[in-house]
Amino acid sequence: MTAGTFFLVVGASGVGKDTLLDGVRRHLADDDRFMFARRVITRPADAGGEDHTSVSPAEFARRREAGDFLAHWSANGFDYGLPIAIGDELARGRHVVANGSRAAVPEIAARIENTVVIEITAAPELIAQRLAARGRETREAVAARLVRVTPPFPESVEVVRVSNDADLESGVAKLAAALQIHAGAG
Repeated sequence: MTAGTFFLVVGASGVGKDTLLDGVRRHLADDDRFMFARRVITRPADAGGEDHTSVSPAEFARRREAGDFLAHWSANGFDYGLPIAIGDELARGRHVVANGSRAAVPEIAARIENTVVIEITAAPELIAQRLAARGRETREAVAARLVRVTPPFPESVEVVRVSNDADLESGVAKLAAALQIHAGAG
């Protein structure tokens, strides 16, 4: 059995990553080849955004020390972890789709073979509109997010860019196509 592909979906805040992931999860619900990872985050469960396992910082640290994460990182004041069980799913040949961080790509790619980064992009003015519409951040915080620079991805990692610059249906279709093509579904 061939190992599955690990799809790490990344993108700047406001590109619509969580919305596209929710849509593609429904789109591929009947395709057993794909599994969508549920992250462990030190963010309250009712904070909005993705469905995640909420833990305290102390519990996250305990789990990290116990080796419960295949990968983990910190961003925007929170800790994020991908459960170690993802490795078992990959070994069984399933393709795992996970919400990730651009800054964590080097560590994740070094630990997980057959990683494909799917970078969701959008025009800066569209990102600014989306961030403002969320209402979670001040105008200054939105401006800071727009100029945030992350290191380039390692050259050894395959990166597929998906533009989320139109309607939701189009964005979901583009992401689903990228996953299926790179999973060998043609």
